[in-house]
Amino acid sequence: MLADDHSLLLEAFRKLLEGKCHVVGAVSDGRALLREAPALGPDVIVIDIGMPMLNGLEAARQLREKLPNTRLIFLTMNEDPDVAVEAMRCGASAYLLKSSAASELFRAIQDVLKGGSYITPRIARQMDDALARQQQHRKAGAEALTTRQREVLQLLAEGKSMKEAADCLAVTPRTIAFHKYRAMEELGVRSSAELIRFAVKNRIIVQ
Repeated sequence: MLADDHSLLLEAFRKLLEGKCHVVGAVSDGRALLREAPALGPDVIVIDIGMPMLNGLEAARQLREKLPNTRLIFLTMNEDPDVAVEAMRCGASAYLLKSSAASELFRAIQDVLKGGSYITPRIARQMDDALARQQQHRKAGAEALTTRQREVLQLLAEGKSMKEAADCLAVTPRTIAFHKYRAMEELGVRSSAELIRFAVKNRIIVQ
């Protein structure tokens, strides 16, 4: 299964993989991925990080509970080793860049289906330092938020109104407001602007 918010890339990846794999589905946002993946039951999901509605990292966290046997391969433009470390923490089996060769993606799929893992060499060299740095300076803020609070925070940080966020999550605007202000209280921030800055800094909004 494929998940990427760029329609041209999504179609290109589908054509690339269909010669060697059975592509059971393709979606363009994280919420659609959570909705459709359990019914399709893919062996592997190739997922981007910077997706609307729900980013790839948060989607991965939730997919680990829904589909524990499905392997997750992140295919992204994001070269930040800190993001790569977070992706592996979220349950990924592989992390590749969109600039990687097609052969690298096929190798990653084969490796994860055999129970292994794969990290593109361009990132792997920097991940040890990133992991050590995170262990020393890990912020509890984002981890202190609930899953629903992180979902609400991403939607609001994307510029959606309370009503639009409520429609996305099938709840009432009052519920969105409740989660927003509980998150603000938990994080000790006093304004929506501070909350959005927190979302960017802590990779609740990622590219």
